[in-house]
Amino acid sequence: MFAEQILRMVAGLLVGIWVARYLGSEQFGVFSYAIAFASLFSSIAKLGLDGIVVRDLVKEPELRDVYLGTAFWLKLIGALLMLGIVAIAMQLTTSDSLTNLYILIIASGAIFQSFEVIDFYFQSKVLSKFVSICKMTQLFISSLFKLYFIFTGGELIYFVLITLVDQVTLSLSLYIAYRFQKLGSFYRCFNKSIAKQLLKESWSLVFNGLIIMVYMRIDQIMIKQMLGESELGLFSAAVRLSEVWYFIPVIISTSLFPSIVNAKKISDELYYKRLQRLYTFMIWLAIIIALPMTFLSNWLVILLYGEDYRGAGQVLTIHIWAGVFVFIGVASSKWFISEGLQRHLTINTVVGAIINVILNLFLIPKYGIYGAAIATVISQALASYVMNILFRRTYLNFFRITRSVFSY
Repeated sequence: MFAEQILRMVAGLLVGIWVARYLGSEQFGVFSYAIAFASLFSSIAKLGLDGIVVRDLVKEPELRDVYLGTAFWLKLIGALLMLGIVAIAMQLTTSDSLTNLYILIIASGAIFQSFEVIDFYFQSKVLSKFVSICKMTQLFISSLFKLYFIFTGGELIYFVLITLVDQVTLSLSLYIAYRFQKLGSFYRCFNKSIAKQLLKESWSLVFNGLIIMVYMRIDQIMIKQMLGESELGLFSAAVRLSEVWYFIPVIISTSLFPSIVNAKKISDELYYKRLQRLYTFMIWLAIIIALPMTFLSNWLVILLYGEDYRGAGQVLTIHIWAGVFVFIGVASSKWFISEGLQRHLTINTVVGAIINVILNLFLIPKYGIYGAAIATVISQALASYVMNILFRRTYLNFFRITRSVFSY
């Protein structure tokens, strides 16, 4: 899994930057806008089933085909619902018909995400290496297609179609891996009572997913509507370099947190001591990444993207500091779940998303894409850090995070 993430990061930097250079800031802005708009509604297609289905497969492995088949058809219905909502939402924007076509092509990839249920099976059997191999295969094919169209002078529509091909390739490789296990045809199974139970448990996760995607992508939507495609291209280029590090806290937290939870069985003192160490490690790791990126941002952007993207350097100087609060948020989210405080986590995310929209409304007209970067840093700080002080059950977490800044 770690190898796959490293390969994805390298491919994202090398091939992704090559694509951005080839398309130019305006075309890359259109491409980024289409992806951001489609992903805004992606949680509807996913239906929040991921963790729930994995849990049930572990508990009742004998019902494998029923759970997989039921989840498959629910996700397919969710994908079709998402496409309908995307089509309606597009009518509320000022985008031209060609841009709307790009959005629909990218959004239609959600139909093939129904085969993600195979990933759930492999997770339940602790066989994630098969999924990683499938994803690396998809990444390799995708990168080859992108390089081919760069060398042959392909138009933007071809790079849009590649995003759809990515989903088809991943679905096909997952299905081949599943059949390689000599298992049954799950898609022939559907259980109405299980479907109702899955939806009953997952609706709040769908809502939370929508809020998170608004949080992560609304700035790009607003930049395109307020400033145009070229400015969005510059902002997206900076964000790509800033967010490339975000897989690190996920892997570290996932690896270390089981030992932190087990420490609670021994004593609260050991539990919070290990939690404090995790926070300290995360914060200083994020700072170590942010500091050199701050001073080298202009040079790095021109080196990687070219002179056409010079304006993205200052955006990166600001946006990279959102990573400090992302690292904090990923680590502390594990604590929220461990303590059964998911409701507070949702409240923090909702407030962060609302603040992000409000700040963008005020700062983008005044400061352009730099205002959007400032809005991201402030809203991330509020959601991941400051909001903790407002609730009786979380305010001590605020002081633990604060203490971590002065611990090394």
